[in-house]
Amino acid sequence: MEINFTTQIWKEGKMYVSYSPELDISSCGKTVEKAKKNLLEAVGAFLEETKKMGTLNEILKEGGFVKEGQRRWRAPEWISLEREVALIP
Repeated sequence: MEINFTTQIWKEGKMYVSYSPELDISSCGKTVEKAKKNLLEAVGAFLEETKKMGTLNEILKEGGFVKEGQRRWRAPEWISLEREVALIP
């Protein structure tokens, strides 16, 4: 099965945090590459377990994924990704 998803990475202290907003899964690592690798492992474990439980398709649909063929899911397309500023009174 093939599922594409977005990866966001940022630095927190000495660690890099990797996050998939569509799946709401995160991981981390001491390097960008390790953070990516750890996220892929976390996503893989999540998908495997939800498939075993029989909830994978439901979870992907709720996350906005679209099924393309028998074994491929496409992540929702981003309309906008911006940084905003909020003022605290």
